[in-house]
Amino acid sequence: MNTMGRHVIAELWECDIEILDDLQKIERIMVNAALEAGAEVREVAFHKFAPHGVSGVVIISESHLTIHSFPEHGYASIDVYTCGQRIDPKVACDYITMQLGSKRRESIEVPRGLGKIDVSEQKLEIL
Repeated sequence: MNTMGRHVIAELWECDIEILDDLQKIERIMVNAALEAGAEVREVAFHKFAPHGVSGVVIISESHLTIHSFPEHGYASIDVYTCGQRIDPKVACDYITMQLGSKRRESIEVPRGLGKIDVSEQKLEIL
């Protein structure tokens, strides 16, 4: 499939709660995930919340990786979006999953840039 990019969206459950609340470890994991996938890191920004949780983004030449951690639930949500075909976002996602010690992952890969989206045919899903 010829796309402008691939976007992996993942829910990571039963993660190591100590890592999920450690800004330096999460930042290192996310940067290393980008490098593992062969991406070129441009900028890094992370924030530690009180009383717990970390959010951050790694900007890569090919797009971005993001994370939002919820240590109190052993949960993290991640996005890995890469433009082009050279970088495989699944490689980065697998690395993050392993490093956070996730025992359960739910993920989807969304092709990006396939063409015009007709919103008149889109259905809003309410959970």
